[in-house]
Amino acid sequence: MSARLASGIWVSAYLRRLQIEGIPAYVMARGDATAGAVLVKLAALDGTARAHMRQHDLATGQRAWHILTQGPEAEVDAAITRQRSFDPDLWVLEVEDARGRDFLDEMG
Repeated sequence: MSARLASGIWVSAYLRRLQIEGIPAYVMARGDATAGAVLVKLAALDGTARAHMRQHDLATGQRAWHILTQGPEAEVDAAITRQRSFDPDLWVLEVEDARGRDFLDEMG
């Protein structure tokens, strides 16, 4: 079993990665610094968005990013609000990139 990186440290590293690429990103809600789940919303700047959450894959034992929801930005925001209502420890990050870059597949 491998040790998991504390959520707050992962968030800081992720935001720095995006900053290096010149991609705006914001912490919309702070979660638990140690073990809070992280939700990443990618706003495409055309009125659409998608929200990703990291989930445990039972088949591989790995944690992977999955799309929680996508579509009109207002609907994605409503889904995020629902997630926060039953998980107050959830981090919510917003990434803004018209090219759809979020670099989640590159993060450890």
